[in-house]
Parts: sequence; C-alpha cells; structure tokens
Amino acid sequence: MDIQPLILSSSDIEGGAARATYRLHQGLQTIGIKSQMLVQTKLTDDLSVAASKTHFVRSLAGTRITLDVMPLKNYPRRQKTTFSPQWLPDRITRKVAEIAPNIINLHWINAGYIRIETITKLQPPLVWTLHDMWAFTGGCHYSQECDRYTESCGACPQLGSSKNSDLSRWIWQRKAKAWVNQNLTIISPSTWLAELAKSSSLFQHSRIEVIPHGMDTQKFKPIDRQIARSILNLPQDKKLVLFGAINPTESRKGQHLLQPALQSLSQSGWQDKLELAIFGANKPEKPIDTGFKAHYLGRFHDDISLALVYSAADVMVVPSTQEAFGQTASESLACGTPVVAFNVTGLKDIVEHQQNGYLAQPYQVEDLARGIAWILEDEERRQKLSYQGRQKVEREYTLEIQARRYASLWNEILSTSNQQPIQTLISK
Repeated sequence: MDIQPLILSSSDIEGGAARATYRLHQGLQTIGIKSQMLVQTKLTDDLSVAASKTHFVRSLAGTRITLDVMPLKNYPRRQKTTFSPQWLPDRITRKVAEIAPNIINLHWINAGYIRIETITKLQPPLVWTLHDMWAFTGGCHYSQECDRYTESCGACPQLGSSKNSDLSRWIWQRKAKAWVNQNLTIISPSTWLAELAKSSSLFQHSRIEVIPHGMDTQKFKPIDRQIARSILNLPQDKKLVLFGAINPTESRKGQHLLQPALQSLSQSGWQDKLELAIFGANKPEKPIDTGFKAHYLGRFHDDISLALVYSAADVMVVPSTQEAFGQTASESLACGTPVVAFNVTGLKDIVEHQQNGYLAQPYQVEDLARGIAWILEDEERRQKLSYQGRQKVEREYTLEIQARRYASLWNEILSTSNQQPIQTLISK
C-alpha cells in the first residue's frame, strides 16, 4: 500500500521540534514517500509544505499565540515556562480533508495551532510523535519534579496553583475526553520520554514506539577544527567548551549546573587553557561568571553553520535536567565532538559513558566538571571518543534509518487498519 502521510506541525523549521520534524519530512522524501506538511508558520519555500496562502491568516499566527495563553493571566504566580491551553478554534479539519492523506502524523502542534478537540475530528490512523511531555500533561511541556500527569493534574506547581480544579485539570479533562476514543500510536524519540508517556493516565493504554530523531549526516559531519575556528573567529590556542540553548536561563537546560562546574575547573588549573563558546543566544547585559572567557555566537539557522560550531569545539556540554531527546548532543557527535551530559532523560540514549562522551551522576556539579576535564586532558582519548561518536550517528541517526523506521510502522498500521485516504469530518 502506498503511504500518503500528512505531517502536522506548528512550523516547518522554527524551533528544535520543527527542525526535527522537517528533517523527517525530507528523509521520507529521499526514500520515495510523498510526504506533505501542513503548518501554521511556513519559513521555507518547500512546495510540499502547505500553510495558509492569505496574508491575513498568516498574520494571525502571532495573534493566536497571544490569545491561546490568555487563560494564564489568571495565574500571576505561575512560572515562566511554556504552558499551552490549545483552546482556540482552527480550520485544520477542512485543510486535512482537501489533502486526503491515508495517515496523519502529529508533531509539535502548539503555539495556538491545533485545538485539543480538533484531534477528535481526525479519523484514524493517527500517529503522534512526541517532542516533549505536553500531549499527556495538563498543559506544561516539561513537568519538572511533578508527576500529577499520572493521575489527572490539578494543583499545578507551574501555575502556582493549590486548587485541584485549576487550568491544568481543565486541560487534562479536555484531553481525556478527546483521546479516549482515538486509536493513537505514539512515537517517542527517546526511551525516557516513552517511559513517561507509558506512566501517564492519558497514554497508559496506547501503543508507544521509540524512533530517534535523524539528521542529514552529509551536512552534520566533522569539519577541520582550525578552519571552523577561523571562520567563527574563535581562538586556535585554547580548549573550547561548547554550550547551546535557545534560552540559556531556562532552568531545565542546566546552565545553573554548568556555571559552578566551570568555576570548579577554573580553580583547578584550567583557567588559562580553556574558553567557553555559547550558541543559540546573544551576549546578555550581565553575562554569567564562569571563570572563563565566553564567546557568544548568537543563533544559527542552517545546518552547515551549526556543523561549523560543533566542529570548532573540543567538547560539548549538555547539562539538561529534562530533555526529550537532545538534538544538540546527537548533532555534536555527528561532527566528531564528544558530549558531556548528566546520566538522565533522553540524553542517556545518545551519550555512551566513556565511549563517545561522559555521563555525569545527576546532578553532581563536580562530576560534570570531572567529565569535561577527562575528555580535554588526553587528546588521543578525545580523538577516540570523536570517532566512536560519529560511528554511532551513522549507525542510528541518519535520515534514511529514521524514515525507514517510520515507513515500516506506518505500513504495519495501514495494513491492519485497512484505511483508505482519510475523509476528515468537517464541522458545519
């Protein structure tokens, strides 16, 4: 049976989840599957990516984001984390019906793009690729230490709420009603996220498969370090530690753990040997004190530039406390740069301790510093880690491997469901 997938995503390339989704889309096309994407915000000129053609509707995308988070105004004590009610009406069902796919693959559909209740109008088979925890929580994208998503949410710590009947309970109840009759297959990019989904009250009875994110290994590949540093205007005579985050002050990204680890290194003989490179953010008004000179590289929007950044570094540190997968870690390994991370969450699937990097004990700052030093202090060891990291990416994270795993799963689902092209129910 020919697979005619439609991928739903809030954007094609804006943000890490969107980039991962678009890479899958490209990988599917390289193996001959006519994948299509339907997005709220289109930034590429790819003809296989559809979005609203009218300027008026396109201009509403930002307004939808603002309106979607309006219910949060009732929680002045809430944390400044991403929280998505997804309550705005949309026109997705009509657009899906026009495309008439025979399988729908949901990805990151937030930022006011698709209303929770709309999913009940999409006929199966539906496959949902998780990029965070939102699909099975009461609105948060990462639960931090909270496990109320295993029951029915409410009294949400991220909302600063002590009431069971709060916004998170309302969102959870809407999801419970919407998901209950849906034959959803869940894809997680990591074992960690799959286990959380299995423990959730919303997905505990769903089929959950693990398929890691892929990348173009012809773009993400080692580049001569001296050339990379010359292009980026980085020093040739220093060890460079790389750290990447769209928002380096976001607590789950672990900058608060990296900072004391670097300060510890600075006090133990590395002060004149090491410098820090940070990408994904511009230099703040008050840069953090790490004990080392820091180079803020800003944001990069193409894979070749990112490959240069990874190749310029001696080691990449990803000190996240919660990470659905960890694309920066897999991208770094593809470029031959070993990774130091904590032995937690999705990063455990990517980093193999003392094989392609170092997994520090959670959340021991001294062990994080020890891992960085362990890689930097022996160049022969670092080269071996570099080689083994690239080998792992070629074995597990190529676009073709990812696309074929998706195609195999979709073929299985279609053969058992005997689906024709989806005729989506359209609300009158």
